[in-house]
Amino acid sequence: MRVQIEYAPSLTLKEFHAEQDNLSAFVRGIMGPIGSGKSVGMCFEIMQRAMAQRPYNGVRRSRWVIIRNTYRELVDTTIKTWTDWFPVTMGKWSQQNMTHTITQRLKDGSIMYLEVMFRALDRPSDVKKLLSLELTGGWINEAREIPRQVLDMLQGRVGRYPSKRQGGPSWCGVIMDTNPPDSDHWWYRLFEEEVPKNWKGFRQPSGKSKEAENVSNLPPFYYDNMIPGKDQEWINVYVHGQYGFIADGKPVFPEYNDDINHTDDELPLAGSGTIYVGIDFGLTPAAAIGQLSASGQMQIIDELVTEDMGAVNFGKLLHEKLNREYCGCQLEIYADPAGEQRAQTDEVTPFQILWNQGLEAWPTYTNDFTIRREAVADY
Repeated sequence: MRVQIEYAPSLTLKEFHAEQDNLSAFVRGIMGPIGSGKSVGMCFEIMQRAMAQRPYNGVRRSRWVIIRNTYRELVDTTIKTWTDWFPVTMGKWSQQNMTHTITQRLKDGSIMYLEVMFRALDRPSDVKKLLSLELTGGWINEAREIPRQVLDMLQGRVGRYPSKRQGGPSWCGVIMDTNPPDSDHWWYRLFEEEVPKNWKGFRQPSGKSKEAENVSNLPPFYYDNMIPGKDQEWINVYVHGQYGFIADGKPVFPEYNDDINHTDDELPLAGSGTIYVGIDFGLTPAAAIGQLSASGQMQIIDELVTEDMGAVNFGKLLHEKLNREYCGCQLEIYADPAGEQRAQTDEVTPFQILWNQGLEAWPTYTNDFTIRREAVADY
């Protein structure tokens, strides 16, 4: 069945589609606001690559996997988007295998053979579902919901179809799309901070900017109608396409407001005032270092965060940091009262360890959650 399809990519997606180099763009990702046409663009990227594969005995062979985090979202969104543009009537659909196989004769007389497999993978343990796949390419839809381990394994499964005896693939790679994650996500680190040499990121403009993309395919006033009633963080992520954190479910500290309780500016050390240090013990001990402003606001100006470290080594690091960066300041050090419990090995408490290292740390009088929550609201 021959189907006539018209697709007009936005400027950013044109640049995405134009990237041909496997060495500099083996992994490509595009990030933008909702409604910006990312998913449709990825569907056409797959079809474009399938049509351009080098033919072997007159057949252009490709096999792709499309990954979403849950089965429900895979069915309700990703598969619907794919079949809206490439109906199941274009080829054969296997509900049991969640695979769409498309065979089309192209204008040059060659035959395009494309297998598209749909898979729901949302846990690191799901990497085993990729182990036996031999693919040309992979698309991770809404990548911020997918564990990094899935992406890592996927990179090792592409470029394996068609086989060498069938000519091998003339192109292979991984493509991804996403709404913006928070700045702690692997996407931010690998596309903004430590970009691998064969990765390339693309970023779409805000839905409210003059350069907004895909607007002609959206309802009138799409973004204007979306904004009322939303907090600024939500708007930044879903309308402006900026990195940010969107809380799901009920927050632990509902009084926390990022616009009020957070600043990107560096807070200066205020003269000779008291420096307060709050410590949490455990296998990932940490310390928050703060001061009271003239208005009585607690300002957290520094921190020490560790992983897999005992109280002895943590105490040494904290002692060195305070001596080096807060020498001469009056210190008040408090910690979780659970630190008064003795270790089973040597019957020494974390507080005793800190005192032995010259840190006069005291347990708070309570760790009652209500009081901790009120502190966030009051300070």
